[in-house]
Amino acid sequence: MFAIFRKEISGFFSSLTGYIVIVVFLLINSMFMWVFPGEWNILDSGYAGLDTLFFLSPWVFLFLVPAVTMKMIAEEKRLGTIELIYSRPLTEREFIYGKFLSAVVLVLLALIPAVIYYISVYKLGETSGNIDRGGTLGAFIGLFFLASVYAAAGIFASSLTDNQVFAFILAVLICFILFAGFDSFAYLPGLKKLDEFVIRLGINEHYKSVSRGVLDIKDVAYFAAVVGLLNEGTRLVLVSRNWKRKN
Repeated sequence: MFAIFRKEISGFFSSLTGYIVIVVFLLINSMFMWVFPGEWNILDSGYAGLDTLFFLSPWVFLFLVPAVTMKMIAEEKRLGTIELIYSRPLTEREFIYGKFLSAVVLVLLALIPAVIYYISVYKLGETSGNIDRGGTLGAFIGLFFLASVYAAAGIFASSLTDNQVFAFILAVLICFILFAGFDSFAYLPGLKKLDEFVIRLGINEHYKSVSRGVLDIKDVAYFAAVVGLLNEGTRLVLVSRNWKRKN
């Protein structure tokens, strides 16, 4: 597993992929938070908080994370290198989690420099330090969990095809449904009595819960379960492909 992990991390930073993801994430958020005028601009709003960052980031990651994961398995299929992996003493789970952990580490590396936003707001407030520390920390943790689900969804989409573009589009669609789709489904006429249950099936409700600064075990279990289900789905795809190849 760690050999796959090291290979992917090395690939991110031997090319421009890792640097582009980090720069684009920080640049988009910075432009809206500090440059573009409007309600999302911290200086215009007059409120010492990072609400803009935590509102925009799930949507930025919705495209950035699938862009990172789209080739993780699809490219292996296209080049035929996945056959070499099957010949090694490596289980499907080790292969998948090596890929998954590398994507998660890249997300973490993109989030760490965002701490400068916290320091800026902390210092620039009318009263220095007048910022909700617990809520901010919770929001960063929630954002990390959310992006981890996106990574698992992206790897699952990549396992279904050898076309990177199709893998990207499919991953974006899956992530969108998980993040915003359930909120919309909940308000369909036939689901009125089940609206709260349907909403809690989506990421957004749990992300908002963690972002309040309360790390509930139910929310942590939800993110872990979704990641586990998606990675297990990826494993089943690879197992079925390997079985077909042998037969």
